[in-house]
Amino acid sequence: MRVAVLATGGKDSTLALHRILNMGHEVKYLVSMTPQKKDSWMFHYPNIHLMNLFAEAVGIPLIQGETSGDKEVEVEDLKRLVAKLDVDGLVSGTIASNYQKARIEEICKQLKLECLTPLWRENPAKILKEILDLKFEVVITGVYAYGFSKEWLGRKLDAETVQALAELNKRFGVSLVGEGGEYETLVLDAPIFRKRLRILEAERVWEGQSGYFLVKKAVLEAKNG
Repeated sequence: MRVAVLATGGKDSTLALHRILNMGHEVKYLVSMTPQKKDSWMFHYPNIHLMNLFAEAVGIPLIQGETSGDKEVEVEDLKRLVAKLDVDGLVSGTIASNYQKARIEEICKQLKLECLTPLWRENPAKILKEILDLKFEVVITGVYAYGFSKEWLGRKLDAETVQALAELNKRFGVSLVGEGGEYETLVLDAPIFRKRLRILEAERVWEGQSGYFLVKKAVLEAKNG
C-alpha cells in the first residue's frame, strides 16, 4: 500500500514508520505540520524545524504544512495537506490518545484513505523496550508535567531513563510514553536511518514548571558500518 506517515521526528512516529516499512508498505511521503503556537493539541512544537534533516536521514520525501495550532482548525489544515497526496493510506504513531486518533480517522474517512495506527493501545512499557532493543538514539526535547525538571531536557532515552519514567508514572501518573503530552522526544538515529543526526548546538529553555530543549544547530553524518 502507498502511504504517507505523519512524522514529528519523535520516538512514536519513528517507531510507526519503522514498523510500516517492515510490513512492506511503500512510504511515499512523510507529512509534518508546523504549529504556530506551543500548545498545539495535535502536533509537536519543539524542533519541528529539524524535519528536513530527519527526512533526508531516512531518505523519504517530506511534505510540510503550517497551522495556527488552534484546536480543530489545525485538523482542517492537515486534511488540506493530505488531500494533495497520491496515497492510499495515512499512518500515525498515536498510542492512547482518543482525541488524536478520532480526528485522524475522520480525515481518512473524508479522503477515503486507510487509517493505519500500528502502535494503538500497545503496552507503553513494551513500546519503550522495543525502542531500546532496536537501539534508537532518542533525546527528550520537552517536559510538561509535574515531576520533571530542567535536567530532563536533552536527556537520552536509555534503560536508566525508562526506570525514572516508571517512577514518575507511579508517583504522578505520568504516561510512560508521554502520550498525554507529558514529554516529547527527538530521534537522532534508528535502524531505518541512512544517516544520523548530530546536535552541534542546543539550549535548555525553562519556563516555570516546564521547558524544552531547543536544537539550534544540527547536521547529518555518516553511520559507522
